[in-house]
Amino acid sequence: MSLTRITAFFDSLLMIQGRALVAWLPVAWAAGSLIYFLPRYEPGFWQACICAALALLMLLCGWRQLTLRSLGFAVLMTSLGFLAARDQARRQPPMPALPSLAVTLHGTIADVSSNGETGQNLQRLRIRKAVFETGVDIGMAPLKRDLLVFTHDGQNYVPGMMLRLRAVLRPPDWPDFPGGRDRQREFWFDGLAGTGRVLGVPDILKAPQGYVLGRWRMQIATEIARHLSGQRAAIASTLIAGHGEGISRETRAAYAASGLAHILAVAGLHLGLVMGAVFVVTRQVLVLWPWLGLRLPCREMAAFSGLCAGLVYVSLTGFHLPALRSLGMAGLATLALLSGRTVLSMRSLALIALALLMVSPVLVLDLSFQMSFAAVMALIAGYEALRPHFIRRAEQGKRNGAGYHLVLLALTSALAGGATLPLVMAGFGSFQPWFVLANLLAVPIAAFCVMPAGLCALLLMPLGLSGLPLQIMGQGIGVISFLACHVASLPLAHVPVPHVSWWALLLYMTGLAGLCLWRGGMRVVFLPLILVGVVSSVFVKKPALLVSPDAGLIAFQENGSWIAGPHNGLETHVLDAWRRAWPLPVQASVSTSSCNATECDLAIGRRFVALWFALPPSEARPEACQGEEFVISAAPLPEDCHPPLYIDRFTVWREGAIAVWVQSDGLRLVSDRSWRGARLWVPRPGFRGVPNLPLARSE
Repeated sequence: MSLTRITAFFDSLLMIQGRALVAWLPVAWAAGSLIYFLPRYEPGFWQACICAALALLMLLCGWRQLTLRSLGFAVLMTSLGFLAARDQARRQPPMPALPSLAVTLHGTIADVSSNGETGQNLQRLRIRKAVFETGVDIGMAPLKRDLLVFTHDGQNYVPGMMLRLRAVLRPPDWPDFPGGRDRQREFWFDGLAGTGRVLGVPDILKAPQGYVLGRWRMQIATEIARHLSGQRAAIASTLIAGHGEGISRETRAAYAASGLAHILAVAGLHLGLVMGAVFVVTRQVLVLWPWLGLRLPCREMAAFSGLCAGLVYVSLTGFHLPALRSLGMAGLATLALLSGRTVLSMRSLALIALALLMVSPVLVLDLSFQMSFAAVMALIAGYEALRPHFIRRAEQGKRNGAGYHLVLLALTSALAGGATLPLVMAGFGSFQPWFVLANLLAVPIAAFCVMPAGLCALLLMPLGLSGLPLQIMGQGIGVISFLACHVASLPLAHVPVPHVSWWALLLYMTGLAGLCLWRGGMRVVFLPLILVGVVSSVFVKKPALLVSPDAGLIAFQENGSWIAGPHNGLETHVLDAWRRAWPLPVQASVSTSSCNATECDLAIGRRFVALWFALPPSEARPEACQGEEFVISAAPLPEDCHPPLYIDRFTVWREGAIAVWVQSDGLRLVSDRSWRGARLWVPRPGFRGVPNLPLARSE
């Protein structure tokens, strides 16, 4: 087959797509961002520039050929996505050196939230422009990054206050295992320097100034707490003011197991309900006067009012990503309504996705971003495929009863939930088969009770009349919580799934994008990618042994269970992360046939491994070291102990968490540093941060 015929074949395929090819631009941009984030080294700059130049040359020389033009746009957007991600990473301020001991500091509160997991009195303060008070005036400049500190003194803090406090600070935690959640990367792009615990009671140096939006959110949360209590108040504060930290771990687990976790996140559902309520009320008010209704574009005015209400709601709840996506699509839908175009289309979704990725390319790694666009993309594609059925039904004049609307609600839940289910499995480590049943009952309650009552309460708060609407909202939240708990208690409601690798997620998202965006029968070629991405986690081999980032916890597999060594309460979250990644029962005791309270002698693969939870006495140490070929110690090994292969506290201090797999040719050790490589957000061995001191005059 000649080159001309091949080009003509691809031209015919692309001609079928038409304007749908525009929807692939954010996919190419996201691919370029991933090319920057996924490698274990800092990718080059000039290679991307050369690719962009070649793409421009391809566009100039092959503009008349659809295949070359499309390929040129794809390469150009991929290169620009790579360069944008690289620029965003390098624009972040460096990590400062945090004091290793308790320090007194002063700074301004940027945000306040409560933590429902450990008690209502615990508050999380985001401190901005912090300055350490060392007792010597060295003219320290304010930190360019924020600090998250926790206090439980019970005082009422407001954004804009300037505080002086004494706290113990720590840098961002290392991942719990190689390939686990990267908190250091999250802190790097979120502008955070670390976390801390406040000692004593902070002193208020200045009254609140600025941060009007944050103070307004605090006032709303306080008003909600006056009329509601417990988890109802926490959920109401989340839906109205965006304060979701007060929701307890048990409540989140029940909502997640029942497939209702999206109700706890400010997303398109809540924004659509708010805008829909404002649209209906505004239009009905305008048409109450027939003379006015016949002379004004009531529908367009109501749509614009709904958009304004949506903008206020999104800003009030903290500009969450799903809400921003929904607000952008609502803005495009309003413009389409005013201009007589299609209100909802895949191109509008692609335009919003591209705009968000241009502003912040790191969003491509964010789970909420992936879930939000996957759900809406599946909804648009699904209803576009069913459009001929709806047209035939309208032409036949069939009535749409309650059963028909119930079927549409089930279809919507199935499309959105089915598209996001693999992402939920990857992010939360569980499979919820009853999500359609739960959404059939919970979504109408949220649509007709919770959100309208919350909107009325928000409007009546300045008049002091929000008590009754908040009580109605609380009753609706109580019914949804009751439903979530009972659905979560059904058989197989929460099925643990193994850790999903990044390449499996990449295959799934590529297949889903192709299935939804491509037109014609050839979209079925993307189904194998979806299938492989979903089922690949079942065949992932579990590690035989795991060591935490500080060597305070060592666990190994034995008889289908995790045997965890002695550890303190600070290592509980690491053990929970291991159990979510590789679902096996945990036996928190090492009293087995091969272990005692201080050590274990294991046969892993073809090697004998000695686990030392406590060092042997000095007189027995040389003999013990000489008799072992692989030692894993929770404490640093002394200089007179030199086994051929070892892992101790110094090893994980340099390399991070370590996982050991059994292979046919021996053992494979993977450390967190070897997994993530040398990236900007990965600290070098011994790196504690850049000193935040002023430069001398000579410098």
